[in-house]
Amino acid sequence: MRIGFAGTPQFAAKALAAILDARYDVALVLTRPDRPQGRGLQRTPSPVKVLALDHGLPIVQPSSLSDDAASAPLVSISLDVLVVAAFGLILPRMVLDWPRYGCVNIHASLLPRWRGAAPIQRALLAGDTETGISIMQMDAGLDTGPVIAKRVLSIGSRETAGSLGERLAAEGAKAIIATLCELESQERLPTTPQPLQGASYAAKVRSDETDLDWTESATMIDRKVRAFDPTPGATARLEGEAIKIRAAEPLEGHYGRPGTIARADAAGIVVAAGDGAVVVREIQRAGGKRMSVAAFLAGHPLGADARFDAARA
Repeated sequence: MRIGFAGTPQFAAKALAAILDARYDVALVLTRPDRPQGRGLQRTPSPVKVLALDHGLPIVQPSSLSDDAASAPLVSISLDVLVVAAFGLILPRMVLDWPRYGCVNIHASLLPRWRGAAPIQRALLAGDTETGISIMQMDAGLDTGPVIAKRVLSIGSRETAGSLGERLAAEGAKAIIATLCELESQERLPTTPQPLQGASYAAKVRSDETDLDWTESATMIDRKVRAFDPTPGATARLEGEAIKIRAAEPLEGHYGRPGTIARADAAGIVVAAGDGAVVVREIQRAGGKRMSVAAFLAGHPLGADARFDAARA
């Protein structure tokens, strides 16, 4: 069975690695173009490209597939199925109809909940207690195709986007192998249409969403810190300096006006919120590495009147 693979981040690389370990014939890999990263803005290949290069696989890096001129060279290659995981480009009808058995997507939510680009972050922001993997037959809509299989995962109370993403990637890799095995043996994939009820959209995270507003509840601030860790990070302003809050926990009780620092010691910085407070455990200054609050305070002692800006600027 000839397989094509389309994906970009580490979540997708985990699935591609599983497909290669299972010794499937991967005829082509699609991934996004190299992007500038780091302080030097050096162009860096995606995790999927790095893995594909290590295995000597043919790689195509389209910036768009929206016109026939970009898609036509691809569809001349014979494929039985195209596996898609966090690719980052909309697939046109020409590509969807290209493989013999169509395109199969690994999506990090229990569809129809959290269709779209940021299902992991949206699940954490909403306070969901479970999520999972959906293997879906792709159609022209945004994550609207019929579902082939689902795997449910519980969301831990201190789960971050990073830790949850790793668990979902591992589960997605297992699920796609099971799907490919079934396709190979049955030469078909049983599908179930998504229900009309319960659909929600996981919009891409906007930059302004990552700014912490201390007038919000401690619960909501905690969710944001976890949803935006490790990237892009939740940002707050301490005495005018923008810093990222890397780890925190909510507290009950009244601690003063939002943004007030009620306590600052090696155990954490307790910051009053609109409802309750947040104890900050780890931070990251601009251009620096994440560090414990104890390490931060050792080099940056806070004055008695120090406070966080209460709301977004």
